[in-house]
Amino acid sequence: MSVNVRIPTILRPYTGGRAEVSADGATVAEVIADLEKNHAGIAARVLDDEGKLRRFVNVYVNDDDVRFEQGLQTATPDGAGISIIPAVAGG
Repeated sequence: MSVNVRIPTILRPYTGGRAEVSADGATVAEVIADLEKNHAGIAARVLDDEGKLRRFVNVYVNDDDVRFEQGLQTATPDGAGISIIPAVAGG
């Protein structure tokens, strides 16, 4: 399945500055693996050492937060929009 992935500013150095890239995969995990294959280094910023989503990174498939779906096994239908959104803290 081909999806469009919206890349936050902080990860754009890995995509040559592009705000949106295409990736293939039937699940979020497969999409991240494809992103890593084509944009080396991006997976380490999204996944922790155990291969799970980092606490401060939110991923949405269309408008659904994958943490409330099937996590990395959430399906990514053809043409879906994937958003990677780093959490923002401040005070």
